[in-house]
Amino acid sequence: MRIAKRLGPDFEVIYASSEDIPELLLKSGNYAKIPKGLLPTFAHEVLKLSLDQQVNYVLPLGGFELEPLSEAKVLFEEYQISVLVPDKDLLETIPVMENPPADLPYMLLVKGSNLLDSTTFERSLDGLFVTSDSGEDLALICVSK
Repeated sequence: MRIAKRLGPDFEVIYASSEDIPELLLKSGNYAKIPKGLLPTFAHEVLKLSLDQQVNYVLPLGGFELEPLSEAKVLFEEYQISVLVPDKDLLETIPVMENPPADLPYMLLVKGSNLLDSTTFERSLDGLFVTSDSGEDLALICVSK
């Protein structure tokens, strides 16, 4: 929820989780149940949900979601859906920060362009990152492992 608030009014957010979601929230249409990231059907179920909901971007925030969705980026791109996670070869080299402090600046990058403020990062990365005050050190955000 905290991250969705930081994304602001520019994005319509659909929340998806493998954790239990109260029935009332599921009925609202803004919440959806997905399988756990470790399951082999995970990426395909997220793709199906994305197509059903006409999603443009998928932002994985669970630690176990990062790798399977990184591996499936090409599949999603065939349907014009951007998965906001670094490519698999880069994912292994970028630090991941779980539940970053709220005061750190966020960067929501698509091919290095920050969707939150229209700045450009020097590397062509995808994902939600926190940066140091200097903007040079960054870490990919996850909310749970």
